[in-house]
Amino acid sequence: QVQLVESGGGLVQAGGSLRLSCVASGEISHIGDMKWFRQAPGIQRGVVATITSAGDPTYADSVKGRFTISRDNAKNTVHLQMNSLKPEDTAVYYCNANIRDSAYWGQGTQVTVSS
Repeated sequence: QVQLVESGGGLVQAGGSLRLSCVASGEISHIGDMKWFRQAPGIQRGVVATITSAGDPTYADSVKGRFTISRDNAKNTVHLQMNSLKPEDTAVYYCNANIRDSAYWGQGTQVTVSS
């Protein structure tokens, strides 16, 4: 059984930074793409950033230049460094991993940015 556990959320003032982490555990031989999604109240969950197993990142336009996704394949971990945070970044952030062609999700971590 595979589990994803996020950490690092919290409350921060606009302009501040947070670093999210997600660790995958269980029967894992290889992890494909890893992603961070976010969902704000009343808004559909959407992808924030993706990183391939080779380490190639892509970002949503709304976070380009402010967020950085990275991963450590040896530790089955993905991170999201979030800088210059804005109130509109407030959401629950979810980690997602493609493992053996199945998508696994973490439980989510709340990020709140005050103005």
